[in-house]
Amino acid sequence: MNISSHYKLVHFIPWTRTKIYKMLLLSIVPTALFYFLDIKWLAIPWVPVALLGTATAFISGFKNTQTYNRSWEARQIYGAIINSSRAFGIMVKDFIRSDNKTLDNQLHQEIIYRHFAWLTALRFQLRETKSWENVKTKSYNSEYLNYYKVPEWESSLDEELKPFLTEDERQYILSTKNRATQIIAQQSAALKKLNETDVITDYNYVVLENQLKDLYDQQGKCERIKNFPYPRQFSSINLYFTNALCLLLPLGFIGEFSKMTEKFGENIIWLVIPLSVLLGWVFLVLEQIGESTENPFEGSANDIPITQISRNIEIDLREMLAEKDLPPAIQPQNNIIL
Repeated sequence: MNISSHYKLVHFIPWTRTKIYKMLLLSIVPTALFYFLDIKWLAIPWVPVALLGTATAFISGFKNTQTYNRSWEARQIYGAIINSSRAFGIMVKDFIRSDNKTLDNQLHQEIIYRHFAWLTALRFQLRETKSWENVKTKSYNSEYLNYYKVPEWESSLDEELKPFLTEDERQYILSTKNRATQIIAQQSAALKKLNETDVITDYNYVVLENQLKDLYDQQGKCERIKNFPYPRQFSSINLYFTNALCLLLPLGFIGEFSKMTEKFGENIIWLVIPLSVLLGWVFLVLEQIGESTENPFEGSANDIPITQISRNIEIDLREMLAEKDLPPAIQPQNNIIL
């Protein structure tokens, strides 16, 4: 997530420079052919270009709206995880009690630390690269990785789980496919054992289990966004429409400016190039922005900051345990925080 007021042109132009090169090529070639070789058929009426532009604007707007909705839903889900985690921490502190205060503190730490393990496993799963994601495959995105680091790509889940789980439990979790799911299953088994020994009353046990169910719900919503891409048919048609428009734009401008040569001279035809580049860049960038927004967990600069959110939850719950040695909050790198 970018936390600055806006992307500055010094960053935005290099990110989209390939689109500018593309439009320069698409506009210079037909303009030069029309001007030097007098190929008249390159001048086409503006009406078909305008009609295609209208359709492209519609489908681009639709894509950007839907990809933004995916990103905003992901942020809402992690907002719910924050609330559920805090509520779970309070319940663990207040519902798990016996005559032995030392034992209670140990149980509180064990269960809350297991929750930290769940947060860790979930964010590692969400940062796994899928075939349809583009943060690593598109050059303009991979270049931007020089401005920041993705924590889940810099460390291993094995190391991150060590402070939170026992050795046996950690080895078991690492042997499973969906680690986050199995950590909550382990959490439920631990609560069941405490209920059977009367450390947790039946009513409190049911309430705590409902909190685990809520965490499962939020995890499932994250997995739905992660594992189901923006529909490829809509993504493809947006790409095709945008490229077709960029191809026809210079020809339409040639048709319009060729009508003005008698009044303003033949050199006016060269205005086709800057206008085509500007207008084509707008549509191509709209398509690129939609593409960079559709996968809110992939590790891009526009991602939901799940690492920061998980760390903030950890700090809150450690304070509930009355711990003083708290981990530092995640700091932005070049105004980007993940």
